[in-house]
Amino acid sequence: MAAYRLPALVARSFLFVPGIELGKLERAWSRGADVVVVDLEDSVPSGRKAEARSVTVERLGRLDGRDRGRTWVRVNNEPGLLEADLASVPRRGAAGVLVPKVPSAESAEALRSAVDRTIGSEVGFIPMIESAEAVLDVQKIAGVRGVTTLMLGEYDLAAELGMSPNRLGAELSSIRVGLVVACAASGIAPPIAAVSADFADADAFRESSTLMRRMGFFGRAVIHPVQVAIANAVFTPTPEELEQAERTLAAWAQGAGAIARDGALLDEATVRHARRLRALGDRLRHG
Repeated sequence: MAAYRLPALVARSFLFVPGIELGKLERAWSRGADVVVVDLEDSVPSGRKAEARSVTVERLGRLDGRDRGRTWVRVNNEPGLLEADLASVPRRGAAGVLVPKVPSAESAEALRSAVDRTIGSEVGFIPMIESAEAVLDVQKIAGVRGVTTLMLGEYDLAAELGMSPNRLGAELSSIRVGLVVACAASGIAPPIAAVSADFADADAFRESSTLMRRMGFFGRAVIHPVQVAIANAVFTPTPEELEQAERTLAAWAQGAGAIARDGALLDEATVRHARRLRALGDRLRHG
């Protein structure tokens, strides 16, 4: 089977699975998620990090080309753990790594260099924004060489800021938009929407996912298989959206400058959005 790499732009769901739990890892790639994230950080107790690396090496070594292309690993960003975690990711064994608690662009550059040395420059790299310092430096972090996109660690950030977000996380809206702007300005993929730990409240998860898609996020981190189908549904362009995108592009091809279509303004910004929707539809259909 040919190697397969799911573009980060169209990964609708990122299923985080504890790297220490082989049973869950055995089933993870059959749960319907676009991307499986093998987690060596928060879900692994401090005394079992080495064991989790061994499990990760063994499981990643048995993946076929398609599943390797939709596998990421979240490592620990701590002295004594980072290098060992990176070394547990086989070359060509995963599409990329997520690194938590990246405080600055300077740190992101050093981390990218560490990934290059240990795994290779061709793998993806997603810094996680989880502190006030990182929020203030987010534009520069997004612009670091080799950054694929960004992800917000909302629980850690809210704790540092003393926030108590409601079920939709409205208090974090301005920070979320800041990530979207930073990614767009740097020309990288839209950011990944943060995890929701309350997997029992499907309605809230669907509502917050829809809100974040409207904000400009694409794809969402999930911690339970029940959230996968919801994330996939929310972040898949609907047939109506794809049809409207095709009408927009057809109308644009027939005219020049800003023109009206269906009572609405048709301009370069509208066309860019339509092109993106069509590309998403094509990639989801054809991989």
